[in-house]
Amino acid sequence: MKLIVGLGNVGRDYERTRHNIGFRVADALSAAWGLTWRERADCEATVAEGSRDGAKIVLAKPATMMNDSGRAVAKLGHYYRLTPGEILVAHDDVDLSFGEIRIEAGRGSAGHRGVESLIEALGTKEFHRVRIGVRNGQYRPGTKTADEFVLADFTNEEEKQLPAIIQKAIAAIEASFDGGQPDNAQ
Repeated sequence: MKLIVGLGNVGRDYERTRHNIGFRVADALSAAWGLTWRERADCEATVAEGSRDGAKIVLAKPATMMNDSGRAVAKLGHYYRLTPGEILVAHDDVDLSFGEIRIEAGRGSAGHRGVESLIEALGTKEFHRVRIGVRNGQYRPGTKTADEFVLADFTNEEEKQLPAIIQKAIAAIEASFDGGQPDNAQ
């Protein structure tokens, strides 16, 4: 079994923000795999369940805000009886250039508060992460805080490029399911 969690903030005000790229990947996965979302109030998340190659898959979007995502992920892990190694989390990463994708495990938060929340709630950093680069030329450390930047909407030009980037993230996730190692130089 595998739990794929897209991180983001709940609410219309956040839909087009850089911080919500994880939600967008989860939505694209549910559409591609023909899965339907339903609320799991007991786990503080929206989930879509299905299977891939005979293995059960659960997609999830925490109903908490980003910085408290760990609470929902821990509840989901407990409910589905998963180890941290069976959890894959898709999230924005301001340390990566726009469109760059990296899949890693056992890595620290690098200041990402949603990831910090997961590490704290799970008691480990030994879960898998799909880091999706959102940094562009407008972001320069020291001129704008990372929080301000990730809570801003993607530009119209970036929105045009997002479908291809989301497809790259999906391909990397699927490669990890198939036992392959995705190319982290994407």
